Amino acid sequence: MTGSFPEHFELRLEKTIAYVTLARPEKKNPLTFESYAELAEMFRAAASNGAIKVFVLSGAGGNFCSGGDVFEIIAPLLEKDAKGLLAFTQMTGDLVKAMRACPQPIIAAVDGVCAGAGAILAMASDFRIGTADAKVAFLFNRVGLAGCDMGACAMLPRIVGLGRATELLLLGRDMSGDEGLRWGFFNRLSPADALLEDAARVAHDLAAGPSFALGLTKKMLKMEWAMGLDDAIDAEAVAQALCMKTEDFARAYHAFAARQKPNFQGN
Repeated sequence: MTGSFPEHFELRLEKTIAYVTLARPEKKNPLTFESYAELAEMFRAAASNGAIKVFVLSGAGGNFCSGGDVFEIIAPLLEKDAKGLLAFTQMTGDLVKAMRACPQPIIAAVDGVCAGAGAILAMASDFRIGTADAKVAFLFNRVGLAGCDMGACAMLPRIVGLGRATELLLLGRDMSGDEGLRWGFFNRLSPADALLEDAARVAHDLAAGPSFALGLTKKMLKMEWAMGLDDAIDAEAVAQALCMKTEDFARAYHAFAARQKPNFQGN
């Protein structure tokens, strides 16, 4: 990756996996103007970085993310005019756009508080691994804001269903880890002391996969939200034909013929 970041979160590269940690544990890892922008820049840059295959996003100190920092974000917003407020809300939305456009899978490892914009970060990830102690809250209504923040009204109903999303967005209540698992928000739950290890295990499985095909799958999942079935089938035919021209497709065939496990290279 290029650029001067990160200054407002921790980034650790382990072979082809990037571990991103929100590291302000004394305040339950809130976001700031700077961390919003830096995270968006990182995920945008990842689109041209073939060395990274997977991202693992987590928070330090037993919590994921408490949302926007009350004093570093919310207080300054009270002084902004309409133009400045729109610039801010568009900037926060750009982070979700960057996460969804990023071809690499993003795994959110969620423990403890996961509120406001933190819940959005988890929602915008491709995999969500939680703990029984996770408390997910889309609490925008509780602070006088609409629940339609950073794509929540578009994405959350597709994850948990319209009725459940309506309840979470209108009430702003906590969703427990067990409830999140039952509702399909979490892919699985892990013990808190094994959360990062379990997330790393999924990351290694993804990193060993055909990265071009995985990135195209993520892209099609996004594109087909707005398509009818016939258009989706036609688009998938093109996507699959592209994958059939990759070396990884040939590697998979030759490995199968030799009764071996394919060694995908991402091309």
